[in-house]
Amino acid sequence: MSGIGAFESIKEQLAELSTLIMNSYSSLDDTASGSGRTAFGKSLDLLKEKLFQIVEQVTILEEERKKLESLSQTGRAINSTLDLGTILQMVMDTIIRMLGAERGFLMLKGTADELVMRLARNYERETLESSDAAVSRTVVRRVLSDGMPVLTTNAQEDPRFTAQESIIAYNLRSILCVPLKVKNEIIGVIYADNRTRSGIFKENDLGMMYAYCDQAAIAIENARLFESVCKTLAEVTELKDLMNNVFESIASGVLTIDKAHHVLLSNTAACTILGKSAQEIVGCNLGDGIPSISDKIAHHLQQVLESDRALTGLEINPELPGRGTLDLRINLSPLKDADHKTQGIAVVMDDLTEKRQLEAQRRLFERMVSPAVIRTIDPDALQLGGTRAVITSLFADIRGFTSFSEGLPPEELVSVLNRHLAAAAEAVLFEDGTIDKFLGDAVMAWFNAPLPQPDHTLRAVRAALAIRSDLQALHKTLPEKYRLSFGIGIHVGEAVLGLVGTEMRLDYTAIGDSVNTAKRIQENSAPGQILISQEALDNLFDAVIAEPVDKISLKGKQKPVQIYQVIRLR
Repeated sequence: MSGIGAFESIKEQLAELSTLIMNSYSSLDDTASGSGRTAFGKSLDLLKEKLFQIVEQVTILEEERKKLESLSQTGRAINSTLDLGTILQMVMDTIIRMLGAERGFLMLKGTADELVMRLARNYERETLESSDAAVSRTVVRRVLSDGMPVLTTNAQEDPRFTAQESIIAYNLRSILCVPLKVKNEIIGVIYADNRTRSGIFKENDLGMMYAYCDQAAIAIENARLFESVCKTLAEVTELKDLMNNVFESIASGVLTIDKAHHVLLSNTAACTILGKSAQEIVGCNLGDGIPSISDKIAHHLQQVLESDRALTGLEINPELPGRGTLDLRINLSPLKDADHKTQGIAVVMDDLTEKRQLEAQRRLFERMVSPAVIRTIDPDALQLGGTRAVITSLFADIRGFTSFSEGLPPEELVSVLNRHLAAAAEAVLFEDGTIDKFLGDAVMAWFNAPLPQPDHTLRAVRAALAIRSDLQALHKTLPEKYRLSFGIGIHVGEAVLGLVGTEMRLDYTAIGDSVNTAKRIQENSAPGQILISQEALDNLFDAVIAEPVDKISLKGKQKPVQIYQVIRLR
């Protein structure tokens, strides 16, 4: 028979016995008399009194049974969840309901062992405001200190607490405070009280609550541990996501491989460089998945593993399907675990292919355009037009080139021409001049732009003399039939310098009458002769020895122009 059935059976039997006693009273009135009735009546009275005591004890036991059953159900409920807030609320509401308390408080120790109020509730299951959440600090301290529960039926008269200010100030009467213990360590306390009624809590409540609080403490600690684990997991997940984001945002390609050269991780940049997806790279052996790279760095990988030292600045040129030959810079670093033991290698790749191509294009561009011009041009602000400036223009043209080119193969002709033009160009660039263009067998250059040069005319003359002397040195290395000479013209004047052409094809050049005049002077020069205008001579300030030649008529000029032949520098 179950506990509930046994209680009900006892109650029914007690009720039948009570009825039997009452019937005995009636029979006694009808049959007994005198002293016999009196003795029998006293026995019935005594039996009746004992019966009432038994009924009262049974009622108390039944109430305790109901409380225990309710606590058992609540215990099962609090152990069925790991949500700390839910557990605290269930524990507190159960205690208030079972004890008939006015208020209930649950306090837990914090990280610094200080006691923190986690829940304050009243009998209506409402959360108390801080102004209504005052408790007896003396009682709480005693429970924390002794590790034993405290029960007082009337704190106002209890000699242990009558002198305590909190007891008096808050008019506290019935108080029950029980420690929450896990493995003999106090993690907090449960405090219940009633400020208006004394004797609310009984001694048998103390034992029952002590046992319940042990169970509640375990559930609370499990929930706190679970909450801590969830928090740590969230932090680890957040850190992992952050690391993944950082890993993916690295501009360099990064592969991590184990000691057996199996790829563990690959970021987006590495996939782009290698022309493969992460699924194709991760998990494969480097030699199987990317043999062209593995063949070039396998020795270095082993070297890093054996020496346990990083290797940087390694440059390789693998050929990859779909990408062709690449210029890669590789850095290899040991990957260590928490015990500082090497478990693999980080391979960091920088794709220099496009950069190297741009550098090659720039070098080619610098051979066609003065580096000084390149430095002054802003690619993001290119626009057609120019600015006025005083420059010294130089034209150098190969004499007799038309007749020389007849009968020569084109390849041979271009080779000879380039060697002569290169000598002229190098002389101009040595003096920081700007080569405007090559006009077939001629060179056009200027000085004093885009950077100002106070001695720009002198620089032009020195360049012309260098062209003449460099050609003499060049001719010593060439067959006589390949020996050509320049006629050179120099003039000073104002010109417009800037970009001309269209957005599809631009040319940085100098335009103006002074430029045309320099070209006309050059057209009148003999092989190996350097002719300069009066304006150029005036700008040299006796720095050169020059002789006048016959005045010449220039196209576009109404009067003949005085020209001078440069002999040498002073």
